Amino acid sequence: MTLRARFDDRLADFLSGQGPQWPEGAPRGLFSTLQRFLLSGGKRLRPMFCYWGWRSAGGEDGPGIVTAAAALEIFHAFALIHDDIMDGSERRRGEPSVHALFADLHTRSAWRGDAASYGRNTALLCGDLCAAWADQMFQSCGLSDEQVSRGYAVYGAMRTEVIAGQYLDLVSGVGDGSAASALTVIRLKAARYTVTRPLQIGAALAGAGDDLLDTYAAFGDPLGDAFQLRDDVLGVFGDPVVTGKPILDDLREGKRTVLMALAREAADHRQTARIRALFGRADLDEEGAAELRRIIIDTGALDGVERLIKLRVESALAALAGSPIPAEVAARLTALAHETVDRQR
Repeated sequence: MTLRARFDDRLADFLSGQGPQWPEGAPRGLFSTLQRFLLSGGKRLRPMFCYWGWRSAGGEDGPGIVTAAAALEIFHAFALIHDDIMDGSERRRGEPSVHALFADLHTRSAWRGDAASYGRNTALLCGDLCAAWADQMFQSCGLSDEQVSRGYAVYGAMRTEVIAGQYLDLVSGVGDGSAASALTVIRLKAARYTVTRPLQIGAALAGAGDDLLDTYAAFGDPLGDAFQLRDDVLGVFGDPVVTGKPILDDLREGKRTVLMALAREAADHRQTARIRALFGRADLDEEGAAELRRIIIDTGALDGVERLIKLRVESALAALAGSPIPAEVAARLTALAHETVDRQR
């Protein structure tokens, strides 16, 4: 059985165990929706990094680390659900986002009140439940109390960083919109909790010292940046059939990405005027989006982001090459690094 399949099995087992605990009389729509959402896709990158962080510190393969690592996928679901609400994203993994799904249920059921508000509020509860479930699954993973305590210290830091990054994302939307500001947002909001913290959680669970945790910061931070930079490129230039998300969302939202920051910084007067006229328009159509994409290319912003991705991957792999990490783990992490960046979804 592949490692990913093992993560999926542990998630399925955990969720099955939650079913009998669902309060009697409470509608099960929220519970069943989360089951489908958690098991219906995803790259499982965070559990993968956590597992190999454990193995690099001398941890043996076993159900405890697989369970602890899989818990990060539930935390990831919390972040995705809340992020989709805040961004107004209607699609996720090729399906309606959680808030859109519940809004549609409200409409189809002809219930009283505002469908959009019902969808957002219910999705907020879904995200909150995922955060609680992730904590529960991690704490009850089967490793010793001492091991869990070591890993949980890093886990707690990760949670704080994600929330701070989300808030910084809101602030940046009314700020200067610079590339430096956008890079800070992605480091806290997505990059660090995608690679660095999962690696450090796994290593800490196995009793790693500060040197290995520092190595994983040197490897994970630039690789996490590259992951999110690729995500931003795919959000504008990707194939919606492959990514599972519309490619108009980021442009309509006016998302303050490094890609758009570089375009603005290099734009001439005409291009600047067109960016101001089109970027962030809720009614932006495909013709306007195509014009923005052309500006991004013509200003060199797309090439600039690709260079940033390349440089960050090289920096990450250089940190890995200079470390005492076992050869098998280094090979796995190198493969994961390329999988993280060389992707179409």
